[in-house]
Amino acid sequence: MKVKITVNDKLFDKHIPNDMMLIDFLRKYGFVSVKRGCETDNCGLCTVWVDGKPILSCSYPAARADGRQVTTLEGLQDEAKEFGQFMVNQGAEQCGFCSPGFIMNVLAMKRELKNPTEQQIKEYLAGNLCRCTGYTSHIRAIQEYMEDKCK
Repeated sequence: MKVKITVNDKLFDKHIPNDMMLIDFLRKYGFVSVKRGCETDNCGLCTVWVDGKPILSCSYPAARADGRQVTTLEGLQDEAKEFGQFMVNQGAEQCGFCSPGFIMNVLAMKRELKNPTEQQIKEYLAGNLCRCTGYTSHIRAIQEYMEDKCK
């Protein structure tokens, strides 16, 4: 099957297997920020944006992305770096394996919610699993970041 998928503003005009998942397409073409975790859309590691909305690429057929704009962490380097500093300041960065998917969701949340409550943050990020932390430092980093960005 032939698809045209734009990833981080670069068009990929490719032939793919009919059953290829978006995570496999992205990793094949060098987008290594997209991590493989559970492969059952439960951990959030593979989060990317399709047309500006976060999706789990491990359960999203690449064919569905035909004609769409896909954004990975590589396409949001400046914003990701900025939020990453808030995580470092709050001690939220440990092994870093969950960070790409987590950051993709935080940046999407920033676009969608203004001044979210702690409960709204927890609900928005419910699908992001981190095995290293208790999320307290993550929540503090997000709150500090959102306060700074929503001034």
